[in-house]
Amino acid sequence: MSVAKVIEISSSSSKGFEHAITDGLKRASKSVKNIKGAWVNDYKVVTSDDGKVTEWRVHLHISFVLE
Repeated sequence: MSVAKVIEISSSSSKGFEHAITDGLKRASKSVKNIKGAWVNDYKVVTSDDGKVTEWRVHLHISFVLE
């Protein structure tokens, strides 16, 4: 029998959504072992006054198996 746990994290990048997701997972894997998957729960962008996107943000649910 195995038990999984889900945590929530937020991650951001100045390069794009994919980079925000991969950076968030990479950072989480430094302290969480046995990561099995993730759901992107929410997307958001931050813009400058002229409407240019300056930052991409994601809210992730990460699942991992407890040892």
